[in-house]
Amino acid sequence: MEELIAKRYVKALLEVISPEDKIRYSQVLNSIASLFENESISNKINSPLIPSDKKVAFILDGLKDSETLLINFIKILGENGRLNLIPAIVRNLNRELQKESNEYSGIVTSSNKLDSNEIKKLEESLKRYTGSTIKLTQTEKSNLDGIRVVVDDLGIEVNFSKQRVKEQLIDFITKSL
Repeated sequence: MEELIAKRYVKALLEVISPEDKIRYSQVLNSIASLFENESISNKINSPLIPSDKKVAFILDGLKDSETLLINFIKILGENGRLNLIPAIVRNLNRELQKESNEYSGIVTSSNKLDSNEIKKLEESLKRYTGSTIKLTQTEKSNLDGIRVVVDDLGIEVNFSKQRVKEQLIDFITKSL
C-alpha cells in the first residue's frame, strides 16, 4: 500500500520540478532517506508522541532555504502524516529517473572475483539484450559455483551454475540415447 501512495507523491513531484532539478532533488531525498537507516531517528520520525511539526523541522533542519519546492513537499508529507514514506518515495523516484535515463544498476555474485573486462562483457551482453545501459558491481564472494547477475529494476535475474549445466548436459545425453 505504501508503494502506491509513494508513487503518487513521486508523480506529483516530477510534474512540478524542472528536469535540471530532478537529480539534485533525488540526491537530497536520498540523504534524507538515509536518516531512516538509523533506528533511533526512524523511531522518532515514526513516533506518534512527537508532533508532526517537530518531525518536519528536524528533517528540514539540513535543507537550504533556496529549495522551497522541496521544503514544501516535505511539509505536505508532514501535514498528511506521511514522513515515514520518504524511503519508499526515494526508491520510486530513483526508479523513475533510471527509466528516463535508461541506465540501471545491477549486482554480480560469484565464487571468485571477476576482473573489469569480464564485468564489461556482461554489461555489453545485457545492453544488447535489454537495450539499456547497465552498470554492474560485484558484491562479496558467495558459495555459488558460477555467476549470478541481478538487475532488480528491470526484473532480470540470470544464473550460470556449473552444477546446473552439468545436470542439463547429463539429462540431454540420457534423453538422446
